[in-house]
Amino acid sequence: MLKPRVFLLTLAVGFSSLAAFAADLPSKKYLNLATVKTMIAAAEAEAQRQHVDITLVIVDENGNLLFLERGDGVSVNTLQWAQKKARHAAFYRSPSKDGADTVSKGNVAALAYPDFFPGQGGLPIIVDGQLLGGIAASGSKSEIDEKIAQAGLDALKK
Repeated sequence: MLKPRVFLLTLAVGFSSLAAFAADLPSKKYLNLATVKTMIAAAEAEAQRQHVDITLVIVDENGNLLFLERGDGVSVNTLQWAQKKARHAAFYRSPSKDGADTVSKGNVAALAYPDFFPGQGGLPIIVDGQLLGGIAASGSKSEIDEKIAQAGLDALKK
């Protein structure tokens, strides 16, 4: 059995080494609810400026759904398309338009890649070089969908 002083000294050394280890842990950014709401508000405002109703999606870096909203009168298929665009952007760290460009250049084998989607409108959410997820819009012309998603991203920089 350890004497009380030896026990306390051992305990103190253990905690100090634990604190030193914790200081070496990387800090990870993530999309919290306030950030998601800010991005969505900006994307909705851009959709109103464009006079379009769309579906909006935000996923985390693993493709898990954080937000999904289908606008009034928007086709049901946009629920899936917007999610596919956002997941593509998150998984490949690139706009979903890159997927469309890949296929248009003749690389149809890319369609077999996991969560690959060849449609414009999804953008990766990258802050300080760290991937946080993807944002996408669907339901309008592809270029407008991407502008709406970009407005959501731009809200992070303000």
